[in-house]
Amino acid sequence: MNINYWLVKSEPSAYSFEDLISEEDMTAEWDGVRNYTARNNIKKMKVGDQVLFYHSMIVPPQVVGTSVVVREAYPDDTAWDPNSEHPAPKSTPEKPIWFMVDLKAQAKMKYPVTLKDVKAHPMLQDMALVKLSRLSVQPVTNSEWDCILDLGDPQKLN
Repeated sequence: MNINYWLVKSEPSAYSFEDLISEEDMTAEWDGVRNYTARNNIKKMKVGDQVLFYHSMIVPPQVVGTSVVVREAYPDDTAWDPNSEHPAPKSTPEKPIWFMVDLKAQAKMKYPVTLKDVKAHPMLQDMALVKLSRLSVQPVTNSEWDCILDLGDPQKLN
């Protein structure tokens, strides 16, 4: 099985890694993505793909944990819910535009890896996190994944 690597961003005030850990089976829908490039990345995610969980809009922004894709892309029903935080009226059940995956928490970083750490590391200079800083779902190379894990020393969750 070919594993791919990704990074997802969330503002911890909206949804944190701790929130994911507290979910039943430490699993939740990754919904509310409303950027086409990020959506296309979601559609590429496969069961078993590994995901870095990044807290944005905090000081300092940082990778705080890892998760795994446990359900591949399916229509994001929050898009056609007018009461959701991310309604998108052009998306319908018959013609969905937006998609989500299910993520399961795997490990918490013993040492969160800050954006400053990433920018300072020679092996991470070309990481999408540096080059495409606003993209909320982005690819990560195998070597970038390994480097981030070396820096963060992830601790497996039960």
